[in-house]
Amino acid sequence: MAAKKLAIVLPAYNEEEVIEKTTARLHGLLLSMIENKKITSDSFIMYVDDGSKDRTWELVNQLRAQYGQVQGIRFSTNFGHQNALIAGMTHLTGTDVDYVVTIDADLQDDPEAIVDMVDLANAGKDIVYGVRNDRTTDTLFKRYTAQGFYKVMSALGVNSIPNHADFRLVNQKVLKAFSAYQEREMFLRGIFPLIGFNEGRVYYARAEREAGETKYPLRKMIQFAA
Repeated sequence: MAAKKLAIVLPAYNEEEVIEKTTARLHGLLLSMIENKKITSDSFIMYVDDGSKDRTWELVNQLRAQYGQVQGIRFSTNFGHQNALIAGMTHLTGTDVDYVVTIDADLQDDPEAIVDMVDLANAGKDIVYGVRNDRTTDTLFKRYTAQGFYKVMSALGVNSIPNHADFRLVNQKVLKAFSAYQEREMFLRGIFPLIGFNEGRVYYARAEREAGETKYPLRKMIQFAA
């Protein structure tokens, strides 16, 4: 099978403490996958700066000059994590990019799982979900509230995938179907299973955040759940 063009989309809000390390790690992953002929040489990393107030956007521009395989979109203000994801995917819909992977800039989700995602996509999966196989890095409070959240959503009839956040691979077929949704406040973790198509799952262990602060404190988690 011919190599596919991959874009890795990362929402970034005040990530100046981790963005250089994140880029170096993802760039190394891209080079390895290019060498193994899994992806094309014009595959790239795309940051969506969600109105950062620190040096995030300045660093994105520096990294773009340094690596060449880095692109960026900048919001005028903070529109939120989900909107940053939507913007990145919308920007790439209908382009020559074959696969889009979304992952958070703190890389608590294991980027090495992207290799398995691409392998499953090459085997015919239209969408591949990254699913945590444990929650040991969470506090006890976060662990129980997360479990409760998924149980409530299931009781309400929402078809979501427990322990899956927004770490996923989608192909152009899925992106085009996603673009047909007109809701303004989208719950992405429920929308993608609703879209359907041929799905796969990759399981991984989540790491601790290397630096900076979580972008989902209790107040934002409650807003997101609501």
